[in-house]
Amino acid sequence: MSRIGKKPVAIPTGVTASLENDTLSIKGPKGTLTMPLSSEVTYSLEDGQLSVKPVNDTKRSRSFWGMQRTLVQNLIDGVTEGYSKTLQITGVGYRAAAQGKTLKLQLGYSHDIDFAVPEGITIQTPEPTTVNISGIDKQKVGQVAAEIRRWRRPEPYKGKGIKYAGEFIFRKEGKKK
Repeated sequence: MSRIGKKPVAIPTGVTASLENDTLSIKGPKGTLTMPLSSEVTYSLEDGQLSVKPVNDTKRSRSFWGMQRTLVQNLIDGVTEGYSKTLQITGVGYRAAAQGKTLKLQLGYSHDIDFAVPEGITIQTPEPTTVNISGIDKQKVGQVAAEIRRWRRPEPYKGKGIKYAGEFIFRKEGKKK
């Protein structure tokens, strides 16, 4: 039994959900998100709640149960509140600047990096060493943050690079004299 899957997903006021043609569509104040429905679970929409149940008692069906319920919850959270990630840039001369639909990164290479911001994502740079990424799709926000971080991962000796806010970088000791 899935502890997560057993709980129905509450649909708040101002949010509408519809199940049509193997697609779940959630519309809220921040936008609309859709998700293809899995054939391993059944979805039922009643009394302002969306329930997810496995089709049968196979291991595959039961493993999809909790995951699909969590994906539905992520859609509802996205259209009501949205998601955001913050990246911090550490290093001498390392900085970022948002210019329209492009993020310009200076990370110690011989050239600047122009990162094209995908649709549905907003990037802000309140400081030259801070990048705020926000959007309504949790997966897309995380993917964009990972792609930006990939340009200069934090290194273990001085901690220079791009890291997530709150991430701890395990530092190695240098040579002892």
